[in-house]
Amino acid sequence: MSLIESTFDLNDENLISTIDDLPLWSAPFGLKLLDIVNLKPNLNVLDIGSGMGFPIIELSQRLGNSCTVFGIDPWNKAIERAKLKMKIWEITNLQIIEGKAEELPFENDYFDLIISNNGTNNVDDEEKVFSEISRTAKYGAQLVITVNLPETMIEFYDVYERVLIENNKIGKVEKLKTHIHSKRKPLSSTKEIIENAGFEINEIFEDSFSLRFLDGSTMFNHFFIRLAFMESWRGILNQNDEKTILDAIENELNKIAEAKGELSLTIPWVCINSSKK
Repeated sequence: MSLIESTFDLNDENLISTIDDLPLWSAPFGLKLLDIVNLKPNLNVLDIGSGMGFPIIELSQRLGNSCTVFGIDPWNKAIERAKLKMKIWEITNLQIIEGKAEELPFENDYFDLIISNNGTNNVDDEEKVFSEISRTAKYGAQLVITVNLPETMIEFYDVYERVLIENNKIGKVEKLKTHIHSKRKPLSSTKEIIENAGFEINEIFEDSFSLRFLDGSTMFNHFFIRLAFMESWRGILNQNDEKTILDAIENELNKIAEAKGELSLTIPWVCINSSKK
């Protein structure tokens, strides 16, 4: 039996600060991805948009040291966090590098497995990214990606659109729809870009989960909403209209929550398993 001989100090501040390795938002996507990937020895593996390390840190441990694993992400501070986890957890088969998926710093036909957990829908040039994925993937390589779909938080976006119309901001409705499409492509579009990149889709898993809040005010004040969504929601509006529109949206969401007992936002998503032709 091959075991790493080490004892962890449960009072080590670094250990405590790195033990929360499962982000709530990406957990449902990533757990399915971990179920789908083929675990084999001697793989070269890449995670597109590795962020703070989930799920690639977990996958690297499940694969073990016969495999060479990489993550790539443009977010420097997230990489620092991931590297701290790797150091404290004594993970030696994983390298995480700073960079953009549109320009992968790897040779042709290198990877046996490429994953992306809700990452490919947040790049600047999706077609270029999948071209790079295709270039660096070996024949027969497995590609497993997860993405959330355009109907994500439809309950919120329906209210946003209605408030814009009621406040005579019709021109902003198209900007709202453009924002949604830029981040969340229809499944048909994602399938097409994968197939055009030279991959055969083997199976697609569709699911959803809900983000539940007491009301619209608690939703707007939630840390992850403020971190990941609020700036882009504000960006749809002119600065002079921002407070009026957002306050109206919050009030409408609070009315919905009062009538229904809570505010529930639906997050539909897919996990796509494919292989390089």
